[in-house]
Amino acid sequence: MNERFFSLPAEKQQAIINAGYRVFSQNSYKNSPMSEIADAAGISKSLLFHYFHNKKELYLFLWDNCAQITIAYLTECGCYGQKDLFESMEKGMRAKMEIIHRYPDMANFTIKAFYEKDPEISAAVQESYHKYFNLKADKTRINMDPNQFIPGLDIPMMYREMYFASEGYLWEMVQRGNVDIEQMEKDFSKLMNFWKSIYLRKE
Repeated sequence: MNERFFSLPAEKQQAIINAGYRVFSQNSYKNSPMSEIADAAGISKSLLFHYFHNKKELYLFLWDNCAQITIAYLTECGCYGQKDLFESMEKGMRAKMEIIHRYPDMANFTIKAFYEKDPEISAAVQESYHKYFNLKADKTRINMDPNQFIPGLDIPMMYREMYFASEGYLWEMVQRGNVDIEQMEKDFSKLMNFWKSIYLRKE
């Protein structure tokens, strides 16, 4: 990618970004032609290659844009710096549901990208994901009060268990081929209540 893309008016940049999310969210990486993205954005394929040197560069730009938007939403919703882990998680869930409602193609792209197996981009996506995940985890843990949990709890292990459970749930939804946002919200609420009943110190 080069500065020519960022020199475009904001609405033209957004048209290209939205087109990329739409096409990549509907197909695998391999089966998402740049010509289709260009058509969806209302520009020629040659012009799209003028802004992004190849499909991989566009894909990873869109992935990084997802991460930046997500962190901005989580920060705005007050998810970081909370002493109560589950309050932070609930705020995070509401922020992510808001992102999904506002940017449905971006949300679907994020889930598909996470499980994309194409060797051209899968390693870069996973490396970026874990960088952002560790950043979010560190920000969440900084002010967390350990006294809210049952005595003797291995807090890092609990955090990993909740992470893997959430990851497995997303994987199941993707395998079904139906990412039902309302159902996801209900299921994550149930999971949250279950974790609270197990891990929180009883009053």
